[in-house]
Amino acid sequence: QVHLVESGGGVVQPGGSLRLSCAASGRAFRDYAMHWFRQVPGKEREFVAAITWSGTRTEYDDSVKGRFTVTRDNDKARLYLQMNSLKPEDTAVYYCAADPLRISGTPTEVTYWGQGTQVTVSS
Repeated sequence: QVHLVESGGGVVQPGGSLRLSCAASGRAFRDYAMHWFRQVPGKEREFVAAITWSGTRTEYDDSVKGRFTVTRDNDKARLYLQMNSLKPEDTAVYYCAADPLRISGTPTEVTYWGQGTQVTVSS
């Protein structure tokens, strides 16, 4: 089992940047494929980005390609999401999630979740 805690959310103007972090504890971080999802009230949770345990492969939703970058530091047990050129439609609660088997864009297929961090993009 792994425990996940997100940080780095906040309020930013359109066009600005934020860097989210996810600190993992418990079972070895390098055992998991890691994900970022986001959710707006009244809508389903949606996939944002993911990275394999080794960091050699990443996947992104089309809405964030070229603006967001997911990375990980297995020695520090940390996952990151660098978000640039932020838009008002990026406003959501962002969740860090881990799965021991594979990357998945389907929330119900991902095993462990953090509590989320709010990102608000507004002028």
